[in-house]
Amino acid sequence: MANVALIGASGNAGSRILKELSDRGHRVTAIARNPERIAALPGVTPKAGDVGDAEGLAGLLKGHDAVISSVHFSASDPTLLIAAVRASGVKRYLVVGGAGSLEIAPGKRLVDQPDFPEAYKTEALKGADFLDDLGSVDDLDWTFLSPSALFVAGERTGRFRLGKDALLTTEAGSSISFEDYAVALVDELETPAHVRQRFTVGY
Repeated sequence: MANVALIGASGNAGSRILKELSDRGHRVTAIARNPERIAALPGVTPKAGDVGDAEGLAGLLKGHDAVISSVHFSASDPTLLIAAVRASGVKRYLVVGGAGSLEIAPGKRLVDQPDFPEAYKTEALKGADFLDDLGSVDDLDWTFLSPSALFVAGERTGRFRLGKDALLTTEAGSSISFEDYAVALVDELETPAHVRQRFTVGY
């Protein structure tokens, strides 16, 4: 059982990660700007926190075994988040990543393709920047988990594939549910296999 701080605990991915952590018996400090939106679950302590306040965030993170951040890249600053984790003294840092930086062929990122939706481009590029920033961090045991292209509400099946830097696809496309993504992320928390690496999950 780990003592985990989860930033962005009320969001689409964050709320599923929170439930997965709770269901597996972990203790969670669930952080969100509006803590009243955080689900009431066993072992969960809601806390108000602002991703723009590095000092305040560091105080909330201190004393945990691991930090998970599940926040929109366009609404946060990776430099600030990384600084907050460093200042807290927590070494294990897991990040809910994006699919845009995954490769569809060697050296060809999904976000750079001409048919990539314009509405998601800013978020995807900022996610890629976050991954680049983490790549230069050598004092945190970070992991960046990229979902597949379609990241949506669905079922918790526990059946999925893991990959490294290439987008996972099937004849039906590229997808993963928030629920199964949460399974893969908490698996990584419990049994670290991708420290200072990015990996991906999909069907």
